[in-house]
Amino acid sequence: MLPSARRRRPVLLIVGCGDVGLRVLRLLSGRWRVLALVRGAERVADLRAAGAVPLVGDLDAPATLQRLAGLADRVLHLAPPPGEGGTDPRTRALLQALARRPGGLRRLVYASTTGVYGDCGGAWIDETRALAPATARGRRRADAEARVRWAGRAFGWRCSLLRIPGIYALDRAGGDPRERVRRGAPVLAAADDVFTNHIHADDLARACVAALMRGAPQRAYHVNDDSQLSMGDHFDAVADACGLPRPPRLTRAEALATLSPMQMSFLSESRRLHNGRLTRELRVRLRYPSVVQALRGADQVPSGCFSTL
Repeated sequence: MLPSARRRRPVLLIVGCGDVGLRVLRLLSGRWRVLALVRGAERVADLRAAGAVPLVGDLDAPATLQRLAGLADRVLHLAPPPGEGGTDPRTRALLQALARRPGGLRRLVYASTTGVYGDCGGAWIDETRALAPATARGRRRADAEARVRWAGRAFGWRCSLLRIPGIYALDRAGGDPRERVRRGAPVLAAADDVFTNHIHADDLARACVAALMRGAPQRAYHVNDDSQLSMGDHFDAVADACGLPRPPRLTRAEALATLSPMQMSFLSESRRLHNGRLTRELRVRLRYPSVVQALRGADQVPSGCFSTL
């Protein structure tokens, strides 16, 4: 009975198994067989120790991806696009490799960004909002989304798009919100401020698993917490919760004169995201509804967070 039981376990391929991918691995440990695409041999031992079967391949070298076809019935695509250009050749290469044997793949989840909407002027938006990316970074993600949707329709895959805002966690490299406050990084004055959205990396990992289990075909989901704060108020809350000085405030004119174009790009888009599909359809119960709760420490994951795990 044991060999047949193993064959019945879902087989997941994680493409781009960094911090969030490792959190997904921990959630699925012992339940699913997980393969992880890795660019170089230097991470093979670490991924194997984490419970994955490493597969060496490079999204920038399509010839190295041919062995991926038919290996998994689910794919979690977490790899970012290249840093330049208006399209995502990495997603194109992955989809072409998987399409060599499309019949075995049932679900594909793509981790996109809320930057595909561009600036919404602080309006509340849901997933039906038309895409209007204002940056090359957003256009690359919109291109990847379109390719994933097309592949789902063409090959009968249930493809889900997760539109993700800023990811944070106290144990995430580069994602600890306290570090930004400690550096004294400025935010905009209240009159010029933008609304911003966030998600804890652990809640994002749960959303990935939920989408792999329950995501509707060709459907997009916002993966954000319940907070409704401007960026300045968000980091003020971090400072207050940790007993740190609040960040300095700049007018938009002062920010334009002192901050880099990349920094300004994150201060030029304002939107508030409804997360009803996340909670109703994917049935994700957030462990960290706000950054303050994460900083103060949350209770254990609520029972029933994943009823079928």
